[in-house]
Amino acid sequence: MTDIAFIGHVPPPALHVMTYNIRRRMTRLPPRSRDNWSRRKHLLARVLRVEQPALLGVQEALLDQARFVGEALGPDYRRIGYGRNPNTTGEGCPVFYDSRRLDLLGWRQFALSATPDVPGSRGWGNRVPRLVVAAEFRDRATGIAFRSFNTHFDHQSSAARLQSAKQLTRLIAQGSGPVILTGDANAGIHSAPYRQLTHEAGLVDAWLMPQRRLSEDWTTFSNYRPPKVGGKRIDWLLVGGGVEVTAMGINAVRFDGAAPSDHEPVQAVLRLG
Repeated sequence: MTDIAFIGHVPPPALHVMTYNIRRRMTRLPPRSRDNWSRRKHLLARVLRVEQPALLGVQEALLDQARFVGEALGPDYRRIGYGRNPNTTGEGCPVFYDSRRLDLLGWRQFALSATPDVPGSRGWGNRVPRLVVAAEFRDRATGIAFRSFNTHFDHQSSAARLQSAKQLTRLIAQGSGPVILTGDANAGIHSAPYRQLTHEAGLVDAWLMPQRRLSEDWTTFSNYRPPKVGGKRIDWLLVGGGVEVTAMGINAVRFDGAAPSDHEPVQAVLRLG
């Protein structure tokens, strides 16, 4: 049976963007655990093969998982970003893009800390390093350039999450034009980081903008449980600089009741202004 795309390929000038926390590969799990990467990765591949976003921001990917995502997307996709540790290994927030549609103009990875140019640096109360991958692309179909930011805020420190949002605000202010921010914020829409990015940084929550909404307001962190409405939406897709959202949804895909990750992918169809 052929899998049915939630959004799938969209023709220009529309741009399919996805953010997806794929859950890092854990060790010493029972063989039948829902969290076991060997059980989940084939489900993840099914999602990616049918969705084919032009731009994909991933969180919690170890190097072998990032390679797997690239293989599932296909040979036309490229990857940027490296691990969060001082030696650039470990969990990362890689960005994947369809080279048939997007040209990479440049990119940098920053630590979310008071010393952003020092790989693996920490601060503000987070015990593990956090990062953002910042890139500039040109849409080959329209000629429009835009900036993207993909990140993963700390899961423990509220102070670190707010300071990370402030650092992103400063990065966004360094340029102009269309902006797309993807990430796992580990915070809901009533939080200080959300207010920082939607007020001070001038971004807009894509969930509030679509001409067509494709799903219920699912909780984006399901922890492999059945999808439910009314919980926290901690995986964000924010836009700015005249980006229009024509369709938006939270893809609570299941395969015989099994989820590819403990987070749901968040997807949107955008038009660059």
